[in-house]
Amino acid sequence: MNTRIASLAGVALVATAVALALHAPSAQGQAAAKLAPAGGSCTALAQTLQLPHVTITSADEVAAGALRLPGNGMGPPMDVSKLPAFCRIAATAKPTADSDIRFEVWMPLTGWNGKYVGGGNGVWAGSIAYGDMVGPLSRGYATAASDVGHQGSPLDGTFLVGHPEKLIDFGHRAVHETATAAKATIAAFYGQGPSRSLYASCSTGGRIGLMEAYRYPEDYDGISAMAPANPMVPLMVMSVWSGTATMKDDASRIAPAKLAMVGKAAMAACDANDGVSDGIISNPPACKFDPAVLQCKAGDAADCLTAPQVTALRAVYDGPRNPRTGARIYPGLSVGSEAQMPVLTVGNEPFPVATTFFKGPVLGNAAWDFRTMDYDRDTQRALAYGSDALDIPATGLKRFFAGNRKLLLSHGWADGLIPAQSTVDFHAAVAKDIGPKNAAQGLRLFMAPGMAHCSGGSGPSNIDMLGELDRWVETGKAPERIIASNQPAQAARSRPLCAYPQVAVYNGKGSTDDAASFQCKARP
Repeated sequence: MNTRIASLAGVALVATAVALALHAPSAQGQAAAKLAPAGGSCTALAQTLQLPHVTITSADEVAAGALRLPGNGMGPPMDVSKLPAFCRIAATAKPTADSDIRFEVWMPLTGWNGKYVGGGNGVWAGSIAYGDMVGPLSRGYATAASDVGHQGSPLDGTFLVGHPEKLIDFGHRAVHETATAAKATIAAFYGQGPSRSLYASCSTGGRIGLMEAYRYPEDYDGISAMAPANPMVPLMVMSVWSGTATMKDDASRIAPAKLAMVGKAAMAACDANDGVSDGIISNPPACKFDPAVLQCKAGDAADCLTAPQVTALRAVYDGPRNPRTGARIYPGLSVGSEAQMPVLTVGNEPFPVATTFFKGPVLGNAAWDFRTMDYDRDTQRALAYGSDALDIPATGLKRFFAGNRKLLLSHGWADGLIPAQSTVDFHAAVAKDIGPKNAAQGLRLFMAPGMAHCSGGSGPSNIDMLGELDRWVETGKAPERIIASNQPAQAARSRPLCAYPQVAVYNGKGSTDDAASFQCKARP
């Protein structure tokens, strides 16, 4: 397996890991009401349930631990051996003649907690996001997820060519159709609808959560959007920009080994800035690391960067800019995210998720050379094509918060696929738009130092965002401190994540691997 494919497979592993992390068991979930089916048998739903433009393709009872899922060729299969018995409904929604939205609804046969959790998907989707369903079902939630409107490779955006309705389906309609059908199915099966509807997902799934808040605010009472790929069109520009910076010529290329070397140098420069040397850069924006300190004195070597490589890496950190105005189009990747940078910056072409978007629906030219990208004209063409369907403006969420709904944002500072600063900026703009009172009641952001895309990285990334969101919606008390722990394969460590802009500060005693040794304080 070459480096690029291995990196992409790693993205899939991260997606699986975050699905489990988002939905780790909580005492609150275990204490919820336990309900059983009251509206009829599972299999009968295929004949009795009638929903607008929806066809039920199968309705089956799945015994505990008996679920079998298709592999997607990107990472090992998920462990579903501990799932409870449930009713599995598969269906297709066709709100337009060109729509083909496949989704599934899973409902516990016993022990339903009375609530529903919707899931999202990753990159360009193309298959049902089972990873977003496994965790909630294991905790007693009814759950649903879709393929977001098409079957195909999650790395290929050309499915949109000639299909304007599929753009709308992928952008926002598919998840709304799924939520509407899922809640109706739950009501038919149990004899009552969910008492609470929650949404939790990451990446494209995070963007979809924001889109639900923007276009369909009544679908969910609370939304957890981690590392949201928003605004998506400028993000695609950033992906091409980052790849082009290191692939425009041989002199600019930076091998993964060199990026690892840069990551170690950045860690050495900024790790202790928070008063603790622990292999985590807690506040990348305050890190003054400049890759020029690694520039070779002459020639090239494994432990230094050439002048063109320094220029390329500075461009990746800075992010894309309009060559005519100098305005930044999208933030760059954070210092400390070098471990994931190879996905965007190594190979023969930038991230295919972005290049296929430009080659296909935006420019209609399969032979397009990413080196010819005009970051003024081509950016405007991309925005004209897809921004309305794909992007969520920070000024568009007033209706969501007016209903006393909750938005839980989060992002890993070491994310090498979606710049963490994009979520920081979005949070600030939303808070300004909705005002201090609404922001205090319904908006929170938690930044995870050292966490990569959705999960993994050097920092603790096992985080129960679903449990935190559920408690917030139930009690009205917003979380101010969330505990993150290391993944099972890592050495034991826990840290508090603090409501932004507060940060975790070591109190000077106790283990630095124990969250109890840290307090949330204003950023120094």
